[in-house]
Amino acid sequence: MKRSIEDTPIVFIGAGNLATNLAKALYRKGFRIVQIYSRTMESARTLAEKVEAEYTTDLQAVSKDAKLYIVSLKDAALVDLLPQITEGKQASLLVHTAGSIPMSIWEGHAERYGVFYPMQTFSKQREVKFQEVPFFVEAKRPEDVELLKAVAATLSEKVYEASSEQRKSLHLAAVFICNFTNHMYALAADLLEKYNLPFDVMLPLIDETARKVHELAPRDAQTGPAVRYDENVMSNHLAMLVDSPALQEIYKLMSKSIHEHHQL
Repeated sequence: MKRSIEDTPIVFIGAGNLATNLAKALYRKGFRIVQIYSRTMESARTLAEKVEAEYTTDLQAVSKDAKLYIVSLKDAALVDLLPQITEGKQASLLVHTAGSIPMSIWEGHAERYGVFYPMQTFSKQREVKFQEVPFFVEAKRPEDVELLKAVAATLSEKVYEASSEQRKSLHLAAVFICNFTNHMYALAADLLEKYNLPFDVMLPLIDETARKVHELAPRDAQTGPAVRYDENVMSNHLAMLVDSPALQEIYKLMSKSIHEHHQL
């Protein structure tokens, strides 16, 4: 009888935001999650209970019988723990989920290896709709590329091969689009609080700004005083930020960049 892709036993090394969302999504698709490793007992146990897996906080106790190991750790931890992660798993496929780390990090440590990168922002408190998430995969062996594509395809219709160099560019762009944008929300929330205004008054504006780039190029969607370089408005804004030199500097740099980019 032909085995299905869901028969692939999986171990997760890491139980953070990405691992939590991915493990739960694969579990719901019928994959057998064998074990969860985390350095903290609470994180390991919490995720393991949700996907009916064993758990451990000892890398030496990680099962060596899985076919696929999905390593989702902080970049520095992945580098430091590579020898322990790969020990005794020569027959298995090991992949990391980092956007910024090249596949070559596995060289000299594993025979079968790759990258399994879902490009999305993840939080444990909020479940992601994986069918809308693009996956970017890479592997040393062609047959392992196909395996990773097949696993990703159970979750998403958007599955791509991408080199480490391409993925690094994706990750950089994602930092601008997601992390920097969210930081702007946080700064705006602080400003609103200063004037006793709730952040949720901004939600329709945030939603419409995001919707517009589904239909318009980002450059064409740009509005605001910096596009037309309205010095009166911008000067007033800077005066309101007089007690916050850091915000003034951000405002100046962003306004300058917007105006220059719009003139291209």
